Amino acid sequence: MIIAVDGPSGSGKSSTARGVASRLGLRFLDTGATYRAVTWSAIEHGLDLDDKAAVAQRARELRLELSTDPVNQFVIADGTDVTTAIREPRISEVVSKIATNLDVRKELIRRQRAVIDDAQSSGGIVVEGRDIATVVATDAELKVLLTADQEARMARRGAELAAGSVTAEELRDQIVRRDADDSTVSEFQVASDGAVTIDSTYLSLEEVVDVISRLAKETATVPHDR
Repeated sequence: MIIAVDGPSGSGKSSTARGVASRLGLRFLDTGATYRAVTWSAIEHGLDLDDKAAVAQRARELRLELSTDPVNQFVIADGTDVTTAIREPRISEVVSKIATNLDVRKELIRRQRAVIDDAQSSGGIVVEGRDIATVVATDAELKVLLTADQEARMARRGAELAAGSVTAEELRDQIVRRDADDSTVSEFQVASDGAVTIDSTYLSLEEVVDVISRLAKETATVPHDR
């Protein structure tokens, strides 16, 4: 089974998707990490992030290894463990330049689909991102749009970061500005056909995982034509 979890920044996609994957014994793919890894690599190579052709070439050349184990996540780019580095504010501030590069998206979507196809042999995968249900895995058996109000999303993102590592304005930029930028190339504010919308504003992580896990089990009992 493929479970697609889409939504805006700070809606809890990653934590929720990991929780569901762990609960159901499925693999897990954080597609945002692929864009962050390319961002890290482009910066390390001294590229102008506005040079779309050069950045797209870097994306194609990047040797990228992603863990799909929900309890042991890591990202390795060109032999370097960047699991922590790609979450730094300097990456968050500019990752939208990479995510809105259409040639980069084409390359990373190809890689993401390869991971998803490989996971089918081990029972399935929970994939989270911006355009999973609409572009990356349109045949997902369960599609979820996870939302939350802006204040809740900012609070969650702030809790993920080290105390004092970003200002309130930088935090707002990560949430509001990134959503605005990314919405130019992917539609993640409105549920796709067949998707279930879950507003997590007043729900705990465990409650959201419970809801999606229940939906997944219900979906698994219904025959699907692939």
